[in-house]
Amino acid sequence: MADKDKAGRVVILAGPTASGKSALALDLAEALDGTIINADSMQVYRDLPILTAQPDAIDQARVPHRLYGFLDIDDACDAQRWAQMAAKEIDDTLAAGRVPMVVGGTGLYIRALMTGFSPMPGISAAIRETARQTVLELGPQEMHRRLAERDPVTAARLIPSDRQRIARAWEVLEETGQPLSWWQAQSPVPLTPHRFLPLVIAPERADLYTAVDARFAAMVGRGALDEVARAETQPHTSEGGGRKALGYPELAAVADGRMTLAEALPAAQQATRRYAKRQLTWFRHQVPSANFISPDLSAMKFSQSSTAQTRQKIRDFLLTP
Repeated sequence: MADKDKAGRVVILAGPTASGKSALALDLAEALDGTIINADSMQVYRDLPILTAQPDAIDQARVPHRLYGFLDIDDACDAQRWAQMAAKEIDDTLAAGRVPMVVGGTGLYIRALMTGFSPMPGISAAIRETARQTVLELGPQEMHRRLAERDPVTAARLIPSDRQRIARAWEVLEETGQPLSWWQAQSPVPLTPHRFLPLVIAPERADLYTAVDARFAAMVGRGALDEVARAETQPHTSEGGGRKALGYPELAAVADGRMTLAEALPAAQQATRRYAKRQLTWFRHQVPSANFISPDLSAMKFSQSSTAQTRQKIRDFLLTP
């Protein structure tokens, strides 16, 4: 954890998918000498820039962007891994005299950055490899049953087919003798000493749903289906990673002939609307101290006056002792 004497100010701009976060963040970062740090769990994957709505090269040239499109599609990324990387990017941004602006809609990532983690044990390479080999040999269902005998709390949270998480829980048991659930119940340790200003975009639900549908159709028009088709030709080492992106399962079904595009498009739009609704609910309940802002124009856009008000709010935060 960074020294308390080095505490800085960090702006969080969160909200549901298709709510206009990226455009607003770009305007704010240009005006405030900001660096945009990605907090979207799917925008870290380089193979899916269109499907995951990553900023394009023109936008990324306007202000510095960090943690976008740097992982392979099968590379697992969880909240702890992301938060540790984001904390380093924040420190580097502050050291460069710029304003860190963490932008995204993955609430668990943002909460992890702001509150930290329970202390977790180191795992030796030998025990980690043994746990993975045991899951492969016995199968995830049998290992899930054995895990339930020793750590029923963790087992109840896991899908019996989730090899990766079952192996993780088992290796913690083997290394420490304590269940993973016990470690997770310990008081969290903050990753940084920094102060955060959380801003959450909260559009009217009907406007958000309209924006979700329009954006997904536009993604398909720009080549999202081709992205998924190329990704599907790669060897599958995991069903997680970038393959969990909104719309990926439906477009993959089109790519291999199980669905038509006419069937996949509304199905993907509906799944995305449901996810956006869950995001809105999560932020309202989990970040009640946030400053909630709403687009005052259609298509998730902000007027010059409302953007200026947000800029002033951030300036006040940066200058307040």
